[in-house]
Amino acid sequence: MATSSKVLISVQHLVKEYNHGAVHALNDCNLDIHKGEVVAIIGPSGSGKSTLLRSLNMLEEPTSGAIFFDGVDLADKSVDINLHRQKMGMVFQHFNLFPHLTVKKNLELAPSLLKLKDIEAISARADELLARVGLADKANAYPKSLSGGQQQRIAIARALAMDPDVILFDEPTSALDPGSTMKVEELMNELKKNYTVVIVTHNMQQALRISDRTAFFLLGELVEVGPTNQIFSTPRDKRTEDYISGRFG
Repeated sequence: MATSSKVLISVQHLVKEYNHGAVHALNDCNLDIHKGEVVAIIGPSGSGKSTLLRSLNMLEEPTSGAIFFDGVDLADKSVDINLHRQKMGMVFQHFNLFPHLTVKKNLELAPSLLKLKDIEAISARADELLARVGLADKANAYPKSLSGGQQQRIAIARALAMDPDVILFDEPTSALDPGSTMKVEELMNELKKNYTVVIVTHNMQQALRISDRTAFFLLGELVEVGPTNQIFSTPRDKRTEDYISGRFG
């Protein structure tokens, strides 16, 4: 799916505070994400990257501001957030698979609970996705028997089982060895053809390899956003340049 001119997600004047305003995780954040593009979110620890990502599907409730997803403001209290979350798959740093369920049951659980398809169709989709991530032979295994890289590929397959429009990745390879990282990145590059992707990463080379645009955050502020090659080669802001060159963070 090529990047289109349609803005699928629009973050407008987003503020997130903790401890009654003592901590400002996000300060007046504005960011548009277009359908079909891959956006990398970079910045030092504590800069607000994961807070933004978790705000996109309301795992973090904004203090103020708006988050429009396909034209609907998810921060509006009257919106059925669970309905819209079905269209935003989330892949976590530490996999978050259910240890008491087999790999295939992990994929089938949410579609079954939400009655998105009949049982046969859900089972067939799970088999299809396991094959897609190269783990068809692990359908009846339990997560604890898998390597970290395998668990992360299962987590991606689980997100895809909901047939989302967007996939959110929160540091998806930070706990993986280089070989597993490569396999997960290969899968993520494959996903670019059909999904809008937002990825939080500390891995600069990963951002360069995968993303169309990159957003740099610092102390809760969106400092700069632009085409990934431009951000890394000729950043406009001195703070972005310092971070990318390793002079801080």
